[in-house]
Amino acid sequence: MAKKSFGLDSQVYEYLLSVSLREAEILTKLRAETDQHRASLMQISPDQGQFMAMLIKLMGAKKTIDIGVFTGYSSLVVALALPEDGKVIACDRDPEATAIARRYWQEAGVEHKIDFRLAPALETLDGLIAEGQTGSFDFVFIDADKQNYPNYYERALTLLRSGGLIAVDNVLWSGRVTDLEDADKRTIAIREFNQKIHHDERVAVSMLSIADGLTLALKQ
Repeated sequence: MAKKSFGLDSQVYEYLLSVSLREAEILTKLRAETDQHRASLMQISPDQGQFMAMLIKLMGAKKTIDIGVFTGYSSLVVALALPEDGKVIACDRDPEATAIARRYWQEAGVEHKIDFRLAPALETLDGLIAEGQTGSFDFVFIDADKQNYPNYYERALTLLRSGGLIAVDNVLWSGRVTDLEDADKRTIAIREFNQKIHHDERVAVSMLSIADGLTLALKQ
């Protein structure tokens, strides 16, 4: 719902990017094409992408999951940050938007790092659990249908190793989570999900105001 960090005016945000963003040309190109997409607001911001890439490197992550691919920016930024033997399980059910993603993964030379699953994400996650991959992943990014956030979160916790990290997008929902009169199902779902994580003793948690709100949950 936001392509720049929440609460920052345009001048401050542009300054932030000018002194901190180091975006690969292929990522800039993908963002430009995504801006023409009818659902372009689903694109994560470049500063968020760079932050996620730093998390991947700090953790020494190798096995990751991307729940909600869209045009592929989040998968691509993570794949570029991973070592050569790293892997992203990329989950999405939209063949149109992900066709753009696959084109850019190939152009960036990271297609071999990305295992794309065109299917409902819960089916993919349950399949990974059934295959015995419980406790083997380092990082999971959740940015898909909001009413399924609790289901994605529980599967992610199962699949993560101890010390693994979940990053959840759109947790501020352009500020709509604070409007108790907002009865949109997605707003309610995010509001309830935020409360769930806040009280979940299985994780250490921090909510950041970067982009449209990003919650980090570290599995204990």
